[in-house]
Amino acid sequence: MSLTSRPSDNYAPLYFLASLGAGGLSVTFFMWLMHWIPHPGRTVPVFEDIAAAFSSGSVLTQGMIVLAMAAIAFFAFLNIRSLIWNLGRYSAWRKSDAYAKFAQTNAQSQIMALPLALGMTVNAAFILGLVFVPGLWSVIEYLFPLAIIAFVAIGVLAFRLYAEFLGRVLTEGGFNMAANNNFGQILPAFAFAMTGVGLAAPAALSSVQATAAIGLMLSGFFFITALVIAAVALVLGVRSMLENGVGVETAPTLMILIPITTILGILLLRQEHGLGEHFAAHAEAAGTMMMLTQMIAFQVLFGILGFFALARLGYAKRFLFGRDNSAGAYALVCPGVGFAVLMQFWINKGLVGAGLLDKFSAPYWALTAIALTSQFAMVWLVFHLNRRHFGAARAAAAVPAE
Repeated sequence: MSLTSRPSDNYAPLYFLASLGAGGLSVTFFMWLMHWIPHPGRTVPVFEDIAAAFSSGSVLTQGMIVLAMAAIAFFAFLNIRSLIWNLGRYSAWRKSDAYAKFAQTNAQSQIMALPLALGMTVNAAFILGLVFVPGLWSVIEYLFPLAIIAFVAIGVLAFRLYAEFLGRVLTEGGFNMAANNNFGQILPAFAFAMTGVGLAAPAALSSVQATAAIGLMLSGFFFITALVIAAVALVLGVRSMLENGVGVETAPTLMILIPITTILGILLLRQEHGLGEHFAAHAEAAGTMMMLTQMIAFQVLFGILGFFALARLGYAKRFLFGRDNSAGAYALVCPGVGFAVLMQFWINKGLVGAGLLDKFSAPYWALTAIALTSQFAMVWLVFHLNRRHFGAARAAAAVPAE
C-alpha cells in the first residue's frame, strides 16, 4: 500500500461492520430512554414520553435525555453514512478480480455482513422514529406490515448470498478447514438473527393479533436458522482451532457469540411479550430473570475466552495500536455493544422485574455502571477505528481478513 492511501481503500466486506457498530451504539443510548424514563401503556418510549419526562424531570434527567437523543441521532447518522459508503464500494468491488479470488475462499461468507448491516439500519431507523417523530404511535400499526416486508426482503437477500457460498462448498468442495481456525463462519447466523429480531418487533408491539402472529412465526423461523448455523460453525471452528491454533487476524470472531446472544435474547423477550398480549401465555418474571442470567453468563464465558486469546496473540498491539490494519477489527465493537445492551435488559427486565433489585438503588447503579463502561469503551473504539481506517493516510498496510 502506498503512503497516500488509507486502509479502507483496500475494500473488504467486513467494513459493513463499521455501519453495524455505529447502529448498535445508537441502540445502547436508546436503552437509557427505555429503562430510565416512564412510558406507561407502551413497551417502548416514544417522543411524547420523552418530552413529558424532560419537562417534569430533574436537571440530571434532562441532561441524560439530551445526551441520549444526541447520541442516538449521531450514531444513526454514522450508521447510515457508513452503509451508503459500503454499498457503493461493494458494488464496484463485486465486479473486480479481487472479488473473484475472494469468492473461492472461506472468507466468501463475510458477504453476510451486508444483510446484517441492512437489518441494523432498519432497526436504527425505527428507533429514530420513536425518539424524534411526534405522533408516530398513532400510525404504528400501518408501519408494522412495512417493517415485516423490509425484514423479509433482507432475509431473502441473506439466503441468496449465503446460498452462493454454501452452494459452492457443498457442490465443489474447497472449504479450507485449516483456515477455519476462528468463528468467522458464525457471521451468517448473526445476519439471520438480526432479521429475526426485527421481525419479532411487530410480535411484541402490535395490537393486531394477525400482525403479531406473523411476526412470531417469521421470527421463529430465523431464530432456528441462526441457531443451526451457529451450532455447526461453532463445532467446525473449535475443531480447526484445536488443530491449527487461532488465526491472529480473525481472533475477534471468538467473541461473535456475544452479540448473537443479545440479539436472540431480545428476540425471545419480544416473542414472550407478544404471546402474553395476544395468546395469554404470560412469561413468569423469575423465568425471564433466569433466561437473561444464563445468557449473561454465556457472554461472560466467551468474553473471557476472547480476551485471553486476543491478549496472548498480541492482537491489540498489532491491529489497534500497531502498523497493521484489518477491517475485521470492527468485529470487536459488536461484543461490547451486545454485552452493554443485554446487561440493561438483565438488570431492568430480569432483576428489577423479578423483584430482586430496587430500581435506581445503589446496587442497581453499580450493575448499570458495568453496562455503561462497556458502552463507552465501544464509543471510544468506534472513533479510534474510524480514525485508523477512514482518517488521514497511514503508511501501514491493510491486511484483508480471511
